[in-house]
Amino acid sequence: LVESHEGRPTKIEGNARHPASPGSQGILPLTQPARIHPDGTPEHLGATDAFTQASILTLYDPDRSQSPVQQNRLASWQDFNTALAAAMAKQAAVRGAGLRILTETVTSPTLAALLEELLRKYPQARWYQYEPVNQDHSLEGTRIAFGEPLQPIYRFDRADVILSLDANFLHGDAASVRYAHDYSTRRRVRRDTRTMNRLYVVESTPTVTGSVADHRLPLRPSQVSAFALAPAKAIGLPVSAPPLPEQAQRWVDVVARDLQAHRGRCVVAVGETQPPAVHALVHAINDALGNIGQTVVYTAPVQAKPVSQTEDIRRLAQEMASGAVEALVILGGNPAYNAPADLEFARLLKETTQRGAFTVHLSMYEDETSALCEWHVPESHYLETWGDARAYDGTVSIIQPLIEPLYPSRSSYEIVDAMLGRQRSGYDIVRAYWQGRQQSKQFDTAWRKWLHDGVVAGSALPVKPVKCRLQSVLEAVQKMSPAPEGLEMVILPDPNIWDGRFANNGWLQELPKPLSLLTWDNAVYISPATAQRLGLSMDTGGLANMVDTVEIRYRGAKVRAPIWIMPGQPDDCITVFLGYGRQRAGKVGTDLGYNAYALRYSDALWSASGVTLAKTGERYPLASTQQHHSMEGRGLVPEGTLQQFLRDPEHFVQKHSEHEQPSLYPEHEWEGHKWAMVIDTSLCIGCNACVVACQAENNIPIVGKEQVARGREMHWIRVDRYYEGGLDNPRTYHQPVPCMHCENAPCEPVCPVGATNHSHEGLNQMVYNRCVGTRYCSNNCPYKVRRFNFLKYNDPKEPVLQLLNNPDVTVRGRGVMEKCTYCVQRINAARIEAKKLGRRVQDGEVVTACQAACPTHAIVFGDMSDEHSLVALAKAQPHHYGLLEELNTRPRTTYLAKVRNPNPELEGD
Repeated sequence: LVESHEGRPTKIEGNARHPASPGSQGILPLTQPARIHPDGTPEHLGATDAFTQASILTLYDPDRSQSPVQQNRLASWQDFNTALAAAMAKQAAVRGAGLRILTETVTSPTLAALLEELLRKYPQARWYQYEPVNQDHSLEGTRIAFGEPLQPIYRFDRADVILSLDANFLHGDAASVRYAHDYSTRRRVRRDTRTMNRLYVVESTPTVTGSVADHRLPLRPSQVSAFALAPAKAIGLPVSAPPLPEQAQRWVDVVARDLQAHRGRCVVAVGETQPPAVHALVHAINDALGNIGQTVVYTAPVQAKPVSQTEDIRRLAQEMASGAVEALVILGGNPAYNAPADLEFARLLKETTQRGAFTVHLSMYEDETSALCEWHVPESHYLETWGDARAYDGTVSIIQPLIEPLYPSRSSYEIVDAMLGRQRSGYDIVRAYWQGRQQSKQFDTAWRKWLHDGVVAGSALPVKPVKCRLQSVLEAVQKMSPAPEGLEMVILPDPNIWDGRFANNGWLQELPKPLSLLTWDNAVYISPATAQRLGLSMDTGGLANMVDTVEIRYRGAKVRAPIWIMPGQPDDCITVFLGYGRQRAGKVGTDLGYNAYALRYSDALWSASGVTLAKTGERYPLASTQQHHSMEGRGLVPEGTLQQFLRDPEHFVQKHSEHEQPSLYPEHEWEGHKWAMVIDTSLCIGCNACVVACQAENNIPIVGKEQVARGREMHWIRVDRYYEGGLDNPRTYHQPVPCMHCENAPCEPVCPVGATNHSHEGLNQMVYNRCVGTRYCSNNCPYKVRRFNFLKYNDPKEPVLQLLNNPDVTVRGRGVMEKCTYCVQRINAARIEAKKLGRRVQDGEVVTACQAACPTHAIVFGDMSDEHSLVALAKAQPHHYGLLEELNTRPRTTYLAKVRNPNPELEGD
């Protein structure tokens, strides 16, 4: 769902009718009419992730391609259409023998149908798929276990016990928003709660999922594969398990008992970084535990063409090398940058173009691949064009444009349609496909409903009955390689920039990465013990972090990169992140970080052994925000176990407010609403979706790496990360910190011009045109949530960026203080509409941007004067507390203490 002002998309929200973005009340039935909030948003907003929130910035990116380019010269669409028609006529004479199409993963039914039609017209042509973060291992694992490629769908809301093997299912997965919602439904603790789920995580690098686990075990990637065999053997599968480290072996016995005690109510999940044999083994484990059909089900793949994409890109490279490719059309992606290093795709593409082949790249940016093709043609943003797509469970949505293309551009649908000799619009293409599949005479009615609901009813893929082929699984497991000696390397997509496609998105570059809170760079994660052994260090004493750099050597490749000493990283294992080292990303993303694709080979996509690391002697500055606005050492995140909560819920946290707190502040007289927020730390996973949602809603600027290093980032809400325990495997806590909107606000009396004051409804508000920039308020704020415009950050040089701003929120200038407003613009809209109707604003009618985006619904906002409101009910919970409440600031933003559910046999391990 996209909010638009005067034809300008400005904010993206989740669609609660869609299974991939459930709202706080789950999936809104298609039969239930949506009620519109007075602020113009639907009553039930679905959750989103940081990528979705930030995609609005990409729409207005001034570095987007604005014209076709032929051999580095500007051209017109007419020129391209003429050249395309000539190339297709040439291929028609040979039935497409020299024609190759390369796409990313296609989940669009319409685009798949167009490509299949093209292959029928040119029967000797070939369609290949490739993107660096794919599902090759997952699909091959199901083929081994069940005889066909399938899509596993986990039902975490039904699982009492979860074992994750390198599966970061809460972040970065196509289903992560839904999985986070389902997982969190079993973690929400209230006065009458008696049970919670339990999460065990075995992983080779610290992740969002591992950070919220009840028990986490760090192992090298090869050891994770070996670990999977142990519980399989313990539950009765005929496999042999290699010896494990002592702590891991103790885990095996306890976890196996817990899984067997919850047969049919547990689930084992495995991540894409593990080899296909481990995927197949996990399917066999779930089958043996009776979980299939209960906590995990299988459907046909959502991909239109579920093939090995690594094999696809390898075959295409071989054909390019042999000279068999006469016409190559690349729709999206950036294979010259992100194809496996051993394929030398960039060199082959350049040679193919120089040989006189017709090479085309459709993309939003004139990037590394575009530079090596004869033709680059600009691609439309998804908010500018019609389309369709399947979600993780197969549910189809019709993609509707919110704005005319800002520049002359085309979609993949229109390019393939042109290859077929037609010139239809995106609307005509998509509508014609669905009209052909809808046999009813009521197509117009169905079409309008699909567009209204954002979901094609009944389009989810049906669950398929499966039977595990145990012998095939055992044969695959026997071929698994033993754990190697020496240093291992994990290769992962960057949590913010992903595979590099978001490199030019400033919101995501400046968004602190989960756990490390790094911005504007990628680093090499290394454990404290391994760093000490290799003589590596980093200085985190100041605002900027000066760190050692290393040279990574693997199969002849050498990459220099800064290190980041990461608590919880396995020893003798480093992690590198993809997506950086771009040469043609745009003004924002070019020449940032190191290029980890140089270390990625087609037979070692996710992990590798035989890696060497050498200290260079050079130091490099990294900007991490964890040391900024520090409040550490004050008991900020009270926590405990479910057993402790059940024994004495009323004293689960120390209540400073139980004692009389005299104050020199005059008492406020509250009239009407008393706005407040409660954040449940048991539910926060540290994904940072709330940070980007707030930035999009409130016109918050980016400031750049140098300013972040000075502690001048402008985010109105931050997610602090805290560790407890030893550095080898500490317990992790996440705490979102917006403005507290204190009733006794220390910032208010120190402002000499009254720029910060209190509203009659309890909002600590800013009057921007009064502010003279003394910064006294920031100095006096114990929560360090105020942000100062040291420079003219919010002054876009490019006119197109002015279209991005939310007109309901003032754009601040240099010398002005700003902070979280509880999305006062949404409160005001609701108040005005309620006044028209002659009633009060009702609970749930005001949804803040951070609250709407949160996939676990950890944030609740409302009127605490309404004793039946969700926020009032949350404040009445026994584990409710205020941050630094001993200061008697009486914050309106408060918290629920974190509750864990550890296994007593492993507690303290």
